[in-house]
Amino acid sequence: MNQFNLIDEKWIPVRFPDGSREDLGIRDTLLRAKEIATIEDPSPLVVAALHRFLLAVLYRALEDPTDIARAKALFKAGLPGDKIKAYLDRWHGRFDLFDQGSPFLQVPGYLPKESKGEKTWKSWTVLAAEHNADNAKVLFDHIEVGDSGAISPQAAARWLLASQTFALGGGNSDFQYTKSAPSATAAMAIPIGMNLEDTLLFGLSPQNREIMRTDLAIWEKSPDTMDSLKSGPERIPTGLVDLYTWRTRSVRLDPDSNSRVSRLAFASGVGRGPSEQVDPMLGYRIDEDKGKLPIQFRELGIWRDFDSLLPDQSHLAPQVIEHAIALTRTSPDRFPQAVMILGQLNDKAKIVFWRMERFALPKALSGNKSIRAAIRQLLDDANDAQGSLYSACCSFARDLLSRGDRKPAGKDIKGFVGQMPVNPWYWSSMESRFHEILREYTLERDSEDIRCQWLKSVRNTLRAAWDQHRASVSMGDAWAIRALAKAEGPVCRKLKYLDEEIQKYEPQKEDT
Repeated sequence: MNQFNLIDEKWIPVRFPDGSREDLGIRDTLLRAKEIATIEDPSPLVVAALHRFLLAVLYRALEDPTDIARAKALFKAGLPGDKIKAYLDRWHGRFDLFDQGSPFLQVPGYLPKESKGEKTWKSWTVLAAEHNADNAKVLFDHIEVGDSGAISPQAAARWLLASQTFALGGGNSDFQYTKSAPSATAAMAIPIGMNLEDTLLFGLSPQNREIMRTDLAIWEKSPDTMDSLKSGPERIPTGLVDLYTWRTRSVRLDPDSNSRVSRLAFASGVGRGPSEQVDPMLGYRIDEDKGKLPIQFRELGIWRDFDSLLPDQSHLAPQVIEHAIALTRTSPDRFPQAVMILGQLNDKAKIVFWRMERFALPKALSGNKSIRAAIRQLLDDANDAQGSLYSACCSFARDLLSRGDRKPAGKDIKGFVGQMPVNPWYWSSMESRFHEILREYTLERDSEDIRCQWLKSVRNTLRAAWDQHRASVSMGDAWAIRALAKAEGPVCRKLKYLDEEIQKYEPQKEDT
């Protein structure tokens, strides 16, 4: 009989401070968390799912923190190994990936429907966004879904968690129409500490004592029955543990004699009903029509919405970031080294990309300084300058395409501008500079000095972008030269405005 217990077996990929890597079981990962630098996997979705899973285990093992005072005491004392060991020993049998009665995160007894007398097993690739041709075929992914071979139980466990956390809805299954995971399309924030223990403690956002008592993990509950899942159940989360261990999909792995997995049963799980439950890893925005919505990735990256990740009076920033700042206010040497933003961008049921971005977390936040508005101003500066660049590009495209009295269609102008390298180059350059400027926000630095630096970067990048475009225009083409001369007005006006703004922060010295 196959056995693979996640508490004992090595399957969680970690990196140590010296750069060495190893796979560990749940017990060793948590008990040695202070020795571990970070969880590290090629898939950002696996990394996010593993953090959420380990946090769920800790919430249940500790039944804490229930308020900020207890969270600070826990942060000072460190993770209690005795409670973690006792909890894992108590529920040891429920963490077996191939247990017959209660296979971890699966539906016991679930077999796929038959078609033409045969079971319609799914390939293991349906678990992994990187290899799932149904919603995201990757350019350099050479795995054939019809002949995908088998994967190790370690990989199966990792992708099983990632699938439950990030599965997208769309299409019918053996049971019902599939729905997305509760936080499938959101950008998840994870403050990174000096070691994995600090990272996990940052993630343990306090939860009400009464909620904590009844907020059970999926492995602590009686397994869902086939009949209940076929009815398309929907409910609201009881708390954070329930949310972090949500059954988005009904799965049953079918291992071979070597415990490798090539096929599985895969169908809809439990839908999440309307709920005010806030996910501590997510930042939110207020939509006039739809209310509170999670921040999502955009094509140009999350950095252009970075201010939404920083705490202010609105309390829309990820709670884990607010919590990390609160914990380290009296321990500045343990202030988060960075914040990871992980997730995926989708187009309905299709994945556009999955991504992990890493940012320095401004240390000025530890001094109760509200810098969200200041960073929003920097982003607005960059957006406004790019607006002038885009306007100039549209003018150039329109005049070049017209070549006389012909009025080009808007879509043709937009298409022409879209293939010009000048705008992507501008954004790429500004993103690199943004990562640098975040480190300038220390307790000692003045925000006006930082903005002055930023405005100079915006001005220099805008000028360099337009100079590159000017150099690319053929000087032997009279139409192009005329279009270029007419187009550069918005850029010139913006450069003049930026010079004037910089002058306000750097008044000219009097002649001596």
